[in-house]
Amino acid sequence: MTDHILIERPETAPYVQVIRFNRPEKKNAITRAMYQTMTDALRAAGETSDIRVTAFLGSEGCFSAGNDLADFLAFATSGSMGREVLDFLGALATAKKPVVSGVDGLAIGIGATIHLHCDLTIASDRSLFKTPFVDLALVPEAASSLIAPRLMGHQRAFALLALGEGFSAAEAKDAGLIWKVTTPEALEAETMSLAAMLAAKPPEALRIARNLMRGSTEHVLARIDEEARHFAAQLKSAEARAAFEAFMKR
Repeated sequence: MTDHILIERPETAPYVQVIRFNRPEKKNAITRAMYQTMTDALRAAGETSDIRVTAFLGSEGCFSAGNDLADFLAFATSGSMGREVLDFLGALATAKKPVVSGVDGLAIGIGATIHLHCDLTIASDRSLFKTPFVDLALVPEAASSLIAPRLMGHQRAFALLALGEGFSAAEAKDAGLIWKVTTPEALEAETMSLAAMLAAKPPEALRIARNLMRGSTEHVLARIDEEARHFAAQLKSAEARAAFEAFMKR
């Protein structure tokens, strides 16, 4: 466990588990230990009867800036994404119960693509969704190359994942990446209210309805693995080394 991820069970929202990023001094950049904690929480939720919904939240002004830079450079040295990252993506893609998220501010890299796996996402009007994978000579992850084009069409998905264009909250809503836009002050309360509403519904009926809409996860898991292979290969490439060196000189 790490206090950079807080696992909470609010008294005001029975049956809701909160996974909260708690590393604001690093813009909630995600380390291997943080991935592991989130994986354990998602898996536990699937097996715990008194958890019906999981809600992801960040800190004020920042959901997550994506992978921790030190871990990212270690990935570049090893040529692998790290087992903890892939375990988390698998647990997220196969979560047995509804997952919601509340975004305030920066949502970069995995901080953006995580919401492709959420059933409902609320974002504040100052949020920014951005995936600078190609700018770092890398490739999309979290099955975003599969889900995003299906969700928002090729052009907008290409703008997000390949061009690296940032999406405002309004643009993310228009693209179907998020459900609703609110104010920073109201974000957490609205996210928790939404989670509590879902948790109060008949759980078996909700499970069946969700599974019918989401369909099989087989293709999603296969794409996560395919992306990871390309990601690992790119990490070893000369263009990735050049991109990282340029990034570190900023």
